[in-house]
Amino acid sequence: MVRYHFKNLWFRDKSEEILFINKHAVQLRAGLLLLLPIYMVIVLFTTVLAPTWTVVPNTFVEETFEMTQDWRVIFNVQAFKTVFDYTIPSLVLLYGLFEMISGMFVKTAYLSPTIHLATFLTRNVRPKWEPLKPKRFAWIIGATLVISCLVFFNPDTLARMINALFSETILPTDSNYMPDFIPLLVGLCFILMWLEAIFGFCLGCKVHWLLAKIGIFKEHCYDCMNVDFDQKSWIEERKRIEESLKK
Repeated sequence: MVRYHFKNLWFRDKSEEILFINKHAVQLRAGLLLLLPIYMVIVLFTTVLAPTWTVVPNTFVEETFEMTQDWRVIFNVQAFKTVFDYTIPSLVLLYGLFEMISGMFVKTAYLSPTIHLATFLTRNVRPKWEPLKPKRFAWIIGATLVISCLVFFNPDTLARMINALFSETILPTDSNYMPDFIPLLVGLCFILMWLEAIFGFCLGCKVHWLLAKIGIFKEHCYDCMNVDFDQKSWIEERKRIEESLKK
C-alpha cells in the first residue's frame, strides 16, 4: 500500500501523455485547504474590517459642539491607532500559494502534505479519474487570488522591490496602493473551495472548458471539453467487446 502510494500518489498513471488525477482526493484536499480561507476571513474581521482607533480609558473627553454630515457630535479624545502584525497571515497565504502551485505538476505534487493526506484518506474509495489540465487552470486562478491578498497585506515589501529594481519611486511605501476590494477575494476563495469540497464543483474547470469551447485554448482535446470520463471509458470498453465478438 505504501509503495503504491508513493509510486502513483493521486495520479492514474504518471507516464500518460494526458495526466489524470483522483477526483475524490482532489475534493477532500479542497476540504482540507478550506481551513486557510476560513482563517483569513477571521483575520479580516479582526484587522482590516475592525476599528483601528482605540480611545485611551480614563482620559478627558471634550465636546467640540460640531456635527458631522450625519448629525453626529464630534468629540476630542485621546486615542491610539492599533498596529496589526500580518506575519502569520502572510505565512498562511504563502503556504496556500505553495499548495496551489505544487498540485500543478507531478514532481511538485509529492511535496504537498495535503495531497499525500487526501490520497491516503481516500485509498479505500474507488477512484474517479479526471484530467489534470482543467484543475491546473483552476489552481492558477487560486494562486492569482492568493498573490493579490499577499500584496494587499504586504504592500510595502513589493513596493520596495519594484522601486529598487527600477531605481525610482514607482509604488508608494507609506500607503496601501491595492484596491479596497482585494479583501473580498478571501471570500471568493472560500466560496470556490467550499463548492469544490462540498459539491465537487470546480468553477475554474468550467471556465477552462468555456475558454476551450470558444477557441481561446487551441488544444481541443477530450480532456478539456467537460466529458463524462466514466461514460467515455465505458463506451470504449463496450466497443472493444463488440469488436472482439465480431472476430
